[in-house]
Amino acid sequence: MDIKHFYIEKGQGEPLILLHGNGEDSTYFVNQIDEFSSNYRVIALDTRGHGQTPRGDSAFTIRQFADDLLGFLDRMDIQKANLLGFSDGANIAMCFAAKYPDRVLKLVLNGGNLDTKGIEEEIQNKIENAYESAKMDADNSEKARKKMELLGLMVNDPNITRQELEAIGAETLVIAGTEDLVKKDHTELIASQIKNASLAFVKGDHFVAKENPSDFNISVRDFLLK
Repeated sequence: MDIKHFYIEKGQGEPLILLHGNGEDSTYFVNQIDEFSSNYRVIALDTRGHGQTPRGDSAFTIRQFADDLLGFLDRMDIQKANLLGFSDGANIAMCFAAKYPDRVLKLVLNGGNLDTKGIEEEIQNKIENAYESAKMDADNSEKARKKMELLGLMVNDPNITRQELEAIGAETLVIAGTEDLVKKDHTELIASQIKNASLAFVKGDHFVAKENPSDFNISVRDFLLK
């Protein structure tokens, strides 16, 4: 693998991998790392080109990030892990669990989406306009190129298929904020297409794990420890 991930690790027990969202890093999970480290070996990653993990030379796509996760688990000698992904991190987790089902214990998908149709239209339009603007300046500005690449993850990815969802065998919690930017019926669709999935909504917006950690953590803990 052409990169080496930066990560934060705390606790002992079954591995619990935390995967952040677009343009963020492992510190997004400040309210989950301590909380779950009492029961799990919590590892919060910076994904490719985010935080302190280098961009590398490979493709900058959700599925590449899923393959990166496989490389990370192999490097850490972790055969199976629980995954908790937020936003793009949830999309990475879905792709990973579909492609490598034997490497997943339990799966928590927070604010994920299958495609751009799952995002509230007003929000998606803003993302796509910003992407096109950055694309126009990408040849002349490294900052614009990086912005284009990040926004591209929300414009050109993840395009997760029904077949991929049906390939997920892990017990799954699909969880989102009551005022999430992911459409409610889209979150319900994801849960309905994963064989062994339950569904929960927690008061808050897309960033519910950070802004309402108490209720979010209770729902996740109840699922993981049952």
